[in-house]
Amino acid sequence: MSSPSPIFAVAPMIDWTVRECRFFHRQLTRRALLYTEMVVADAIIHGDRERLLGFDTVQHPLALQIGGSDPQKLAEATRIGVDFGYDEINLNVGCPSDRVQSGAFGACLMRDSDLVRRCVSAMKDAAGTVPVTVKCRIGVDDQNAEEVLPDFARHMREGGADALWVHARKAWLKGLSPKENRDIPPLDYALVHALKADYPDWFIGINGGIASMAEIRDHLTIMDGVMVGRKAYGEPAFLTEVDTLWGDRKEEPDWPRIIETMMCYAAQRRAEGARLSAVTRHMVGLFSGVPGARRWRQILSTDATRYDAGPEIIERAFEEVAPHLASSDTDAAVA
Repeated sequence: MSSPSPIFAVAPMIDWTVRECRFFHRQLTRRALLYTEMVVADAIIHGDRERLLGFDTVQHPLALQIGGSDPQKLAEATRIGVDFGYDEINLNVGCPSDRVQSGAFGACLMRDSDLVRRCVSAMKDAAGTVPVTVKCRIGVDDQNAEEVLPDFARHMREGGADALWVHARKAWLKGLSPKENRDIPPLDYALVHALKADYPDWFIGINGGIASMAEIRDHLTIMDGVMVGRKAYGEPAFLTEVDTLWGDRKEEPDWPRIIETMMCYAAQRRAEGARLSAVTRHMVGLFSGVPGARRWRQILSTDATRYDAGPEIIERAFEEVAPHLASSDTDAAVA
């Protein structure tokens, strides 16, 4: 991959890592690799591409995650994504939702590594110089993960994948909801670490249950990259710390500037037909632990959802926490 090592990525999350969320996250970290939510190949080929794939250039570096299992369709969707300017194209082999299973892609593809290899090879041919990567689980259902994951990784390497991101849990396709699949299957970091030892010259990143900078740094002593999802979304101020992984000096966030930027962006999106809540719903957890955060959440969760709500709602919500960010209490915002 072309990005510098180490790589910290915000995981692709359906309904969450949409363009408004990614614009917001980019205000908090300059260096993190951001991902779209999964977009199905058929939708990319036949749907409203600007709505599905459009993004603001500030979001770079940015990866497009595609769902599908037909090599030709995935190749076409990859070409479209490359033309849109994405920095990486990623194939989803980890989502366990019923909708994804019914389409015969996502985590169920862990059962057919040869098909995924052919998909990756077709995507590579279509991508030119843009990296093609895969995000997977360690296995599904009653598979023996210690056998399945190394075999799957071998097929991905043979298919030409530039990187493999591994969510260190199995996916249970029957009996667990997508939400339960994020918590109930036990984590097996050791298995993913062992896989990396087998591929010292190939990028392998780890994902799943990682929730602190200390954990990230520990994993990066072994892995090439770390991907974090729910922590980054639920407590986005966490992202203000990750640039230190590249040796950047830790600085207190310029919250007034960030808020002003988000107000301007909200005004732009409203002019394009989006409601204010399309932007603010991703900002609700920003000031967790700061005095006034409850009112911040209340305002963004109620007033900002009104049909006619404007960007001034963000400013009004910020007034509830701003007095507490000018002192040492600021540290709580990035804890």
